[in-house]
Amino acid sequence: MQMQKLYLLVPLAPLIGAMIAGLFCRVIPRWVAHTATITGVAVAFIASVLIFQDVQAGNTFNGPVYTWLTSGDYKFEVGFMIDTLTTTMMLVVTFVSLMVHIYTIGYMQEDPGYNRFFSYISLFTFSMLMLVMSNNFMQLFFGWEAVGLVSYLLIGFWYTRPTAIFANMKAFLVNRVGDFGFILGIGLILTYFGTLDYVEVFRKAPEFANTMYPLMGEGSAVSLMTITCICLFIGAMGKSAQVPLHVWLPDSMEGPTPISALIHAATMVTAGIFMVSRMSPLFELSTTALSFVIVIGAVTALFMGFLGIIQNDIKRVVAYSTLSQLGYMTVALGASAYSVAIFHLMTHAFFKALLFLAAGSVIIGMHHDQDIRNMGGLRKYMPITWITSLIGSLALIGTPFLAGFYSKDSIIEAVKFSNIPGSGFAYFAVMAGVFVTAFYSFRMYFLVFHGEERFGKGDHHDHHDDHDDEEASHDHHHGLAPGQKPHETPWVVTLPLVLLAIPSVAIGFIGIGPMVAGDYFKGVIYVDNAAHPALATFLEHFHGAVAMGLHAFSTPPFYLALAGVVLSWFFYMKRPDIPAAIQRRFSAIHTLFENKYYFDKINEFVFAGGARALGKGFWRGGDVAIIDGLIVNGSAKLVGWFATVIRFFQTGYVYHYAFTMIIGVFVLMTLWINRA
Repeated sequence: MQMQKLYLLVPLAPLIGAMIAGLFCRVIPRWVAHTATITGVAVAFIASVLIFQDVQAGNTFNGPVYTWLTSGDYKFEVGFMIDTLTTTMMLVVTFVSLMVHIYTIGYMQEDPGYNRFFSYISLFTFSMLMLVMSNNFMQLFFGWEAVGLVSYLLIGFWYTRPTAIFANMKAFLVNRVGDFGFILGIGLILTYFGTLDYVEVFRKAPEFANTMYPLMGEGSAVSLMTITCICLFIGAMGKSAQVPLHVWLPDSMEGPTPISALIHAATMVTAGIFMVSRMSPLFELSTTALSFVIVIGAVTALFMGFLGIIQNDIKRVVAYSTLSQLGYMTVALGASAYSVAIFHLMTHAFFKALLFLAAGSVIIGMHHDQDIRNMGGLRKYMPITWITSLIGSLALIGTPFLAGFYSKDSIIEAVKFSNIPGSGFAYFAVMAGVFVTAFYSFRMYFLVFHGEERFGKGDHHDHHDDHDDEEASHDHHHGLAPGQKPHETPWVVTLPLVLLAIPSVAIGFIGIGPMVAGDYFKGVIYVDNAAHPALATFLEHFHGAVAMGLHAFSTPPFYLALAGVVLSWFFYMKRPDIPAAIQRRFSAIHTLFENKYYFDKINEFVFAGGARALGKGFWRGGDVAIIDGLIVNGSAKLVGWFATVIRFFQTGYVYHYAFTMIIGVFVLMTLWINRA
């Protein structure tokens, strides 16, 4: 019973902090808002650590804690499933969120919406915790929609800016498309399985392995498990930003940097990866669904990485790297290497939060100029930001012995041994992605921290950042004035960087043994090794973290990453004329990248245009023709016509009325005689 109270404390502590900061945001001082929310998240983190230790001791939990709706024999319950997968996610979410909360004190100190922002990010943490701790689809859907709602509020936090409002609406609408698929999947599960409880669904799933679902009548049927898993994965494509539902994520940069870090590292985008891993007993019953997953992930991993090469906004470079890394995680899911996907989710959360917060630190030091073409040589002015950024970048590109290496190389190896249709293309995509990731990551690193100083010269490129409409109230200007130098940020900004740099180095080395090679996820994640042997084959070649790190120096991914770093150094430090010449030479490809493969225009035409055309059809056919034309105006015309006919008899002459009465009596007598 004592542990159940602790389970409740994890989501409720951030919620209480969010309510204090949100409901009283206009009356409480700033220190109360950040103290309440940081305390709430810190309590959730400490409770998560204690629960993690309890689960490691062999104590798991699955059961309801509250019944909120009863309908006939069916109960909608708030319930928790506490196992190794849940506790891993709880630790990642609460730790990264705690770092972001502390960092926000420094980043948002001049913002008039300070208290409101703390309320939102704490509410975001609560929503994600409810999602990962749920033991049923109903509660999962609640958390799923709650993180979508709060991300909408946070991306459009500066609501006086048209770009922010456009970005949050875009995120909201794109996620509606994904969520439509998600709720169809949940509906299929409830219809066929008769329950939304995870354990019951997983227990019954093998019974439906060969069940066919009629799509267009009896002639065309598809496997029930295939269509259910694909519908669920469409939800994941929206949340975890997979092609073509990825378009909202780069635009989410319109929110303040702390929320960019929280969305991209620990919440929102990880929801889809977590959900598919949790649903492994269902996905293992459909090779077709796994093939769909691996191909979508591969396309995202490679083609979103290409877009990172041409970005000049420091936050957008990191944003496209998130898209690419989410593609890697999705590829792992498609290869049935669910534990590797969660392992990469965990390592990525730390180094991606580090990279985002470091980017925010650079933005502060540069007086809110985000254009990397206006930077250079920041290493000597911002030493802590520099070294932590370097650690994050090295982890991202998969440097041996750092966190990202163990998870990324495990994905590459698992895909190599996969027999899922599409795995050959996926293997090519993740290998090519290694070079691309190293190139754009170190392009940003070199342009920001090395080379000549390009700031304070009054020749800034026309680029706006987070605080466009805060200028009037805060006297912000974009970029350093001539002669002005950058500066290191205060400790509330640099402390989270240092604390995130530690797991970015060590967590992969510590985690790969138990999480990938060990029994950490035993009984939680299910893999049919006979049908999908990729992970089992990889583990036959695994001889420990040290051996894997040493062996890496003779593998293709290491040399591809090294080539990417060296080429970016040569292009941007030694011969910056070469990238400019390549851009001119291949202007058509550059235009394609600049327009992000025209996905926005395609979505506008297909989804927005299609929705508008459908709406126009309903308006013209339904509203104008049937409702207005037939029902409303038609009834009025009928009354008018009837009145016109009646008017002929209203002449004012007595003999006309007498004649009418005689005719009436004659008609009535005729009807009576006929009836008799």
